[in-house]
Amino acid sequence: MPDQLEGRNPVLECLTRGKRRVHHIWLDTGAKEDERVGRILSLAAAKGTPVERVERAFLDRKAEGRVHNGVVASVDTLSAPTTKQLIDRLFEAGEAPFLVLADGLAYEHNLGAILRSALGFGAHAVIVPTRRGAAVSPVVQRVAMGAAEEIPVIHEGLSSALKHIRKAGIPVVGADMGGVSLGQARLSGALAVVMGAEGSGLSPTLAARCDQIVSIPLAGGLESLNVSVATAVLMYEKRRQDGWFPDSEGG
Repeated sequence: MPDQLEGRNPVLECLTRGKRRVHHIWLDTGAKEDERVGRILSLAAAKGTPVERVERAFLDRKAEGRVHNGVVASVDTLSAPTTKQLIDRLFEAGEAPFLVLADGLAYEHNLGAILRSALGFGAHAVIVPTRRGAAVSPVVQRVAMGAAEEIPVIHEGLSSALKHIRKAGIPVVGADMGGVSLGQARLSGALAVVMGAEGSGLSPTLAARCDQIVSIPLAGGLESLNVSVATAVLMYEKRRQDGWFPDSEGG
């Protein structure tokens, strides 16, 4: 069954990145032809993708009331390898795996934001439980702003995924209150970061499978950050220690 993209940015990103086929685009008859719409029309014409002008009410129904900004598209579904397949590919390519495991994200915006940060900080995949948490919905893909085209979301039991990760010798770091201060943890090189669910945090079962628990020092009486923000902070520190940034000396 085809996937559905809703909004100018996700449709444009899908056309631009060319990772999957766009089958059909529906465009609001009243949409002003701004730069993004112009690029969508140009790329669609170049790829032979049909564009159909429709009334906004049609798009509202198709998007089931979600934000669509006058553009909806039918596209190929996203595909992803298994955790083991991805790790094997990365090692064969001589790359140090950088994986993010997110347990039971209930809010689509958090998964979308994590995907966007994962793309920006060069993570290779986001792994989420098969039966818990948000799916890679049209909302997730809109919030991810193109990151869903590049970062595979692997739906797999986290215990199973961690088994393959640990067998491959990849260090596993969990994020939770009371852990080692983030700046004191060694995060460079191959790494898997485990984030807990919103509200409940890292479960004891997952914490027991981590080599180290880290926490983010906070001011203002705060105990924790939103999970997508915390994930971005951890990814930044990991890449700082990898020497990604000009003023970075690594960890």
